[in-house]
Amino acid sequence: MKKIFISSAIILILFFFSLNYFFDDAQINKYPNLQDVKNDTAIQRGIIPAIIPISAYDIKETHDLDTNTIVGSFHYKELDEEKFIENLTNLNGINNTLEWGNFLFKVNKKLNHVNFRNKPMPTQ
Repeated sequence: MKKIFISSAIILILFFFSLNYFFDDAQINKYPNLQDVKNDTAIQRGIIPAIIPISAYDIKETHDLDTNTIVGSFHYKELDEEKFIENLTNLNGINNTLEWGNFLFKVNKKLNHVNFRNKPMPTQ
């Protein structure tokens, strides 16, 4: 009887972990340009920041439905850099982190590349 119980418990645990592995609640989206982002309504759904430049390309985002965490990146053309940066606010004391709305940004001006994420939810 004890062997059957242990075997059943092991099977249930393996089944649970395999379900979590194969049915992850993270979704990954890739867009070649801003128009495709708009067509997918990603800005309206809050997974892509509305502030991204018109010239943005190679746009990627991953959002986890369980934790409500969004991370992403995009490239932009240099002609949009000044207008994009002027709308961001520098967070003092946080290593070159910029913010706009509910998003945080790290801008690499040499590569014309931006990493972004949503702000962490306050813990209660």
